[in-house]
Amino acid sequence: MVSIKKKVRGKKEYYYLEQSIRDGRRIIKKEVYLGTEIPYDIDSIKAKFEKELKLPLYEKLDKIKKNFQAEWKKLPKSARERELDEIAIAFTYNTNALEGSTITLEETREILQDKIAPNKPLRDIKETEAHAKIFLEMLQKKENISNELILEWHKKIFGQTKQDIAGKYREYLVHVGSYYPPDWQDIEKMMGELIVFINKNKKMNSVELSARAHYKFEKTHPFGDGNGRIGRLLMNYILWYDNYPMLIIEYKKRRSYYKALQKDEEGFVSYFIRRYLAVHKSKID
Repeated sequence: MVSIKKKVRGKKEYYYLEQSIRDGRRIIKKEVYLGTEIPYDIDSIKAKFEKELKLPLYEKLDKIKKNFQAEWKKLPKSARERELDEIAIAFTYNTNALEGSTITLEETREILQDKIAPNKPLRDIKETEAHAKIFLEMLQKKENISNELILEWHKKIFGQTKQDIAGKYREYLVHVGSYYPPDWQDIEKMMGELIVFINKNKKMNSVELSARAHYKFEKTHPFGDGNGRIGRLLMNYILWYDNYPMLIIEYKKRRSYYKALQKDEEGFVSYFIRRYLAVHKSKID
């Protein structure tokens, strides 16, 4: 995060904007000199500085998008369908595992491809089937992001297993560990604000937009259950329909993900972009 630093030389004080950024394994400090006093337009100076710092990241993200599209267009239709099936298996396994599902990756494959049900809770099996189905349907039809769309995803995934809450925003207080999400009476207003934010910021880099949308959604926590799964669907919906490869938050790397969600929005966005670049680094070269 950009911060204001004061340096003293002799009897004079000098002010700088400072930001530490990661370059591979190194941490580099970037500075902008402000003067002997903090300028009155410090907010606009900070915004410009932050934008300049992000330019190298945006260039890498644009390269990922360009190379992904070049690779994707070369694939015949049947190969694309197989690739999406594989993504559906990996995404469904990881996103459900993050929420406590007992279904393994191999069992996910057996359920979705071979129609073999493991000796596991029926609820986990049904949610595995429903999640993969809605994920693949989601990738076939672009719609405006709306409350109706998000509620539809939730209803289709949990309609057989959590009928009392499926497709409904919560009407009661909840807590996630030590975090207490907003009062349920504020959910409708906050979700409306989130939808407006997404649709008004389509010029924002889509990786950043997906990160901010995911963070805001999780902090709002609009459902009684299933928030993580719907939030990760939402972030990949934004990426996919701006021609970016999607991102799977892996269960084995859940600790860094959970830790990032405990940070403020800028901290989470920083984590998300670093993770995205690391996952898709082969598409940068």
